[in-house]
Amino acid sequence: MNNTLKKNKVCAIIPFFNEAGTIEEVIDRSLNFVDCIIAVDDGSSDGSADNIKNNDRVIFISNPKNYGKGYALNTGFNESLKNDFEITITLDADLQHKPELIPNLVEGINNFDIVIGNRLNNYKTMPLQRIVSNKLTSLLLSLKTRQKLLDTQSGFRAYKTKILNDILPLSFGFEAESEILINAARKNYKIGFTPIPTIYGDEKSKLKSFQAIRGFIRIMMS
Repeated sequence: MNNTLKKNKVCAIIPFFNEAGTIEEVIDRSLNFVDCIIAVDDGSSDGSADNIKNNDRVIFISNPKNYGKGYALNTGFNESLKNDFEITITLDADLQHKPELIPNLVEGINNFDIVIGNRLNNYKTMPLQRIVSNKLTSLLLSLKTRQKLLDTQSGFRAYKTKILNDILPLSFGFEAESEILINAARKNYKIGFTPIPTIYGDEKSKLKSFQAIRGFIRIMMS
C-alpha cells in the first residue's frame, strides 16, 4: 500500500483493533467521500489488515502492539500533517459511523475548527450506560472548557489539519478524544456539532470502564 501521497484536500483516519468483519466495508464506503484513507492498525491479532485492499488512496500503518485509540489517532494525525491535507476526518472502524455523512462534517468545517457528529439528539438505540456516560462527560467537559459541548465521546469528527499540532493528546486511551477538546478550548478553537444517527449493533465495546474513568479523571484534573 502506498505510504506517500501528493497534496489532497480531505483524508479520513480510521484506527482499528480487531475489526476484521467491518474494516473493508468502512474503507470502501469512506473512499467515496475523501481523497485518502489513513488506516491505522493498532496491533490487531485477527487478521484485520488482510482485509484492506491494495489501493493507492490508502495509507496503511501498523502499530507493533495495541497501544490504545489515542495513540492510534496520533499516528494518523501525524501522517495527515506530513501529507498536508486540509481537512482530517476521524471515524470508527466498526460501522457505528456512517461514512455517507462525511460531507456534513466537511461542510461544517467552513465555520468551525472542529466539527463533531452529535448522537445525543436521538439516542433511543444507545445503551443506557452509554447515554449516562456521554451526558455526564459532556457536562463535565462543558464546565471545564466553559463552552457548550454536546457529544464529547463521539469519534466521528472533522478537523482543520493545520490545528492538529496544537491539540494532539498525550493520552493513549479513549480519553484522548476528551483531551483533544480541552486542548482545543485552551487555544480558543471553535468547536461545532452536526447531528448523526446513533448506530449500535452486536459489536463488543473495547472501552474498559475502569481505565476509561481513570483516564478521564486525569485529564479533567490537568
